[in-house]
Amino acid sequence: MEGKSIVISAPSGAGKTSIVNFILAKINSIEFAISSCNRKQRPAEVNGKNYHFLSTSDFKEKIDKGFFLEWEEVYPDQFYGTPFYSVTTIWERGKHVIFDVDVKGGLNIKSKFQNNCISIFIMPPSLEELKNRLLNRGTEEDNSLEYRTQKFEEEMNYKDQFDFVIINDNFELACDETLNLITNFLNK
Repeated sequence: MEGKSIVISAPSGAGKTSIVNFILAKINSIEFAISSCNRKQRPAEVNGKNYHFLSTSDFKEKIDKGFFLEWEEVYPDQFYGTPFYSVTTIWERGKHVIFDVDVKGGLNIKSKFQNNCISIFIMPPSLEELKNRLLNRGTEEDNSLEYRTQKFEEEMNYKDQFDFVIINDNFELACDETLNLITNFLNK
């Protein structure tokens, strides 16, 4: 069985993971596709739940073996990718899959699943607000904060390639709008 695919993408700090968690709590027929990455695990993260944390050499070896549905070098020497099995095992359980992925990864998934996929771009209200969110979450070093805010402008160039854009200036409203879009898509 091939279920439907829901792609949630955004610049880092826009709130996509929080919105995905809200959706997962509301819709039982959806499961989260766990991505892999080679970045350092953050204190609140659980290996195998938030990400599969790999060494750089393991990640590159898996790229060479065609292990990933999609993968990107999102930041210099920081790789993220979605293993094929993360998707197929969810579909085998008769569920739909939701992805929390970077902007290019989201578009790659959309191109593979096309009409069986909805893609939603979560946009922060401003670059200044994005910087504040990144600072407030306390996970960024100065160089990564600077790089993530520079990448924001590049990622904003892709927003019109998504099916929908949601501005996350009010979290509850952004969650409700996203939930409505996904519910309508799943009921088609």
